Amino acid sequence: MRFIKYIFIIVLALTSATCRADDPSPPPAPTHTELALFAMGLIGSVYKFGGDKPSTGMDCSGFVRYVYHEVAGLKLPHSAAAISKISTIIHKTDLKPGDLVFFKTMKKAFSHVGIYLGNNRFIHAASSDTGVVMISRMDDSYWSRKFDGARRLLTTGTAPAIAAESDSNQADPTTLTPISLPAASPIATAMQ
Repeated sequence: MRFIKYIFIIVLALTSATCRADDPSPPPAPTHTELALFAMGLIGSVYKFGGDKPSTGMDCSGFVRYVYHEVAGLKLPHSAAAISKISTIIHKTDLKPGDLVFFKTMKKAFSHVGIYLGNNRFIHAASSDTGVVMISRMDDSYWSRKFDGARRLLTTGTAPAIAAESDSNQADPTTLTPISLPAASPIATAMQ
């Protein structure tokens, strides 16, 4: 785990060293890999229902919210269901590291969320039973039965890809084109 943190710090240092202080252009959007690497640096962080900081503990949506805020500057809602409504639907076969995976662990849809890492693995603040942020396999019998969909918040090199809120306006699940947001949405606010 320390090895992953050191690699992340080195990558971060190298990328920030190439930026000039007088460069007025905005920083590039984070890559899917950067999201996944940052998330892996939080392995072992304590689970706490309702939490959204590593120092005090995080639940599943708090974990996703923290990662996306720190890496991409996005202010996400603190609910797996709410996050699912502001992200673009993608097919399971189109998952890339940094995408979101949702599960129906309670009697309602989108009750759990994690960040896809690749190779059928995802990272999440599992539950009060496990007590920590951990990596799980999507083909594990429990998680494969509970899988409820995949979503994408960021497209490579562009603004967040946000889906419209009503089902009739849902983007084609294979498209990753960003969609306009109402000015009051948390993502639109974060992008200003």
